[in-house]
Amino acid sequence: MAKLLIIDDERAIRSTLREILEYESYEVDDIDNGIDGLELIKKNNYDLVLCDIKMNKMDGMEVLENALIMKPDLPFIMISGHGTVETAIEASKKGAFDFVSKPPDLNRLLITVRNALDRGTLVTETKVLKRRVSKTRHILGESDSISKIKETIERVAPTEARVLITGANGSGKELVARWIHEKSNRADAPLIEVNCAAIPSELIESELFGHEKGSFTSAVKQRIGKFELANGGTLFLDEIGDMSLSAQAKVLRALQEHKITKVGGEKEQEVNVRVLAATNKDLLKEIELGNFRMDLYHRLNVINIHVPHLTERTDDIPVIAQQFLEEICGDYGMPVKKISDGAMDALKALPWTGNVRELHNMIERLIILSDKTITENDVVAFANPTGGTNIGTAVAGGGNGSSGGSSINYEKFSNFQDYKDFAEKEFIKFKLEKNNWNVSKTADDIEIQRSHLYSKIEKFGLKRAE
Repeated sequence: MAKLLIIDDERAIRSTLREILEYESYEVDDIDNGIDGLELIKKNNYDLVLCDIKMNKMDGMEVLENALIMKPDLPFIMISGHGTVETAIEASKKGAFDFVSKPPDLNRLLITVRNALDRGTLVTETKVLKRRVSKTRHILGESDSISKIKETIERVAPTEARVLITGANGSGKELVARWIHEKSNRADAPLIEVNCAAIPSELIESELFGHEKGSFTSAVKQRIGKFELANGGTLFLDEIGDMSLSAQAKVLRALQEHKITKVGGEKEQEVNVRVLAATNKDLLKEIELGNFRMDLYHRLNVINIHVPHLTERTDDIPVIAQQFLEEICGDYGMPVKKISDGAMDALKALPWTGNVRELHNMIERLIILSDKTITENDVVAFANPTGGTNIGTAVAGGGNGSSGGSSINYEKFSNFQDYKDFAEKEFIKFKLEKNNWNVSKTADDIEIQRSHLYSKIEKFGLKRAE
């Protein structure tokens, strides 16, 4: 639930705004002056502030300036009964998200609030993304194929050319897209990612272009689409080969005309977006089958970057594994474990059906389940064709790793609940990986409600490896 603050010296306005916003299920605080408002902003994590401009103790512009010094990303909507175009422009220059006149129009106010909160969420997600990118800013590996990819990225990133990234699942296509964005002239603007395969075909157009309230049964409010959110930045369309033909037609128009129209809307909106796309499918074959548009393919495929399968660059595995080892141990706050030469050779010999993503999961598993040095026996014990944790084999081997491989170190469990949590986490992680992180299918497989599975994912801090 979003938390909002109203700063206004008119009790009637505060009361009206509070009633409207609480009815929309927002958590609302209000205060009658800017000085106390700044104190509340300092002490609380508000998602949005609605602030009057003309107030006695401190005017709204001053509140805005001081608040943004403390919290630069906090969205502000300025309110005034004496609004002019000049006032609105000044508020915008000082960092306000938008300007609303008194008495506020209900629909306009709610749309403005929702849009401001959407932008606030976007800023937060972008910061998280940049932290993730900063940890793996460069693509790991020194093989000829990876060196060529790095060189291509250096050349293409500063341009506006569209890029089609191809490769198997888990090979690192997302990382290539992020690196292109980070090295582009749009790096300070948002990078918005859309997994086309994860969105139902009937909702993909709404996701990409937004929709107007009432445009279809569940459209209870206006929605900003990903093209609009990415305006000025980069839009990454992952698994574009799974996009419906009707959505492909609209994407093609957006690329040709740099304009979009919300679902159920009539007004065209110009967008300035660089589009990167990725797929694990052979799009030329999909074109032959009638599943993909030839004209869209040529629009997207200005530059093609193919990311090779991990088994095609096994010499890179030691470099990647060591990097993952250091990162994951750092995340867990533990000393970096050593990995023996035999273990590294064993890793290089595995089939890696899940590519780099599977290698990341494997290293994390080895860190959790092995002793100070990861051995060849550990790799054998905790690897299997599906990429899941071979807990059964490890447990069967007893507590000292005597049965052909490393076993679970029971000393690290202080009670049965600790061990039960460990086993549950590993089981859920295995099932999610097996289903390529399809939560609905995994919930069906293990016969629990999807909401319950989401709670477990949050409880154990499970995340899909990049």
